[in-house]
Amino acid sequence: MIRDTVRNRPWLRATPAMAVALPALIGPFVTSRDVDAAAGLPFAEPNSAAWLGTDRLGRDVFTQLLHGGWGLIVLAGVIAILVAGPSSVLGALAALRPRIGVVVERGADLAVLMPPVLGVLLVMLSWPESGVFGLITVAVLFGIPYCTRVFAAAAAGVAATGYVEAARVSGESTTHIVFREMLPNMRELCWAQLGLRFVTGMYIAAAAAFLQLPGTLGAANWAIMVRENATGMLLNPWAVLAPSLAIAVVAVGVNISASAFGRAGLPATGRESEPRP
Repeated sequence: MIRDTVRNRPWLRATPAMAVALPALIGPFVTSRDVDAAAGLPFAEPNSAAWLGTDRLGRDVFTQLLHGGWGLIVLAGVIAILVAGPSSVLGALAALRPRIGVVVERGADLAVLMPPVLGVLLVMLSWPESGVFGLITVAVLFGIPYCTRVFAAAAAGVAATGYVEAARVSGESTTHIVFREMLPNMRELCWAQLGLRFVTGMYIAAAAAFLQLPGTLGAANWAIMVRENATGMLLNPWAVLAPSLAIAVVAVGVNISASAFGRAGLPATGRESEPRP
């Protein structure tokens, strides 16, 4: 019964992620204390004036936490959408058109050879003016080939089904087949990849901020909080633990939530009982 409830109400699994993400998204607009205002001595323990204590400059960790998440979350979400969306379409096309599939495989092989973080370093250090735009561009260019290959492998089975063959024989356009026949029957994979791409986007954005690459997300964000306050972890561990836990909860929570939304409404086997006509 509990499993069926979660399946029919996927938002239950989204609760942990939303409990952290929502305050982070609205935090900069509702907090009364300035993010750079001093709240006490450096690395002071939690108290009534600073619920999570203070950081290395004596600033309120809780206020820093509310201000430091929205950039990472929004950036990771944009990367996830820009990677998973085109990849699903390209994967379906690769399954329908073998020549496109060969190009996709070669592109994925080349993308895997260079880690995304290395590409971010090369672009951001050689073109610092690119800022967030450069970070998104690199993440998308490195993410689409691999993600497309995943979709192409799953779409191959869908493309061989009878209803897709019938649509092709009846003269339906490729656009109709992809968007009306194939992608709706790949809903679970689409949601799962969206969640995974969000985790990857969070990782890339956090790594860029942690490395303090020029023009990325400003000075106040969770990744920089971890880096700058690591020296005082024994004095006030919350200055490091709070942003670290926030990154982990949001990344893992969004991934689990996306998988739950993908399975919502499906039978207990996790698959559609009938292919979409």
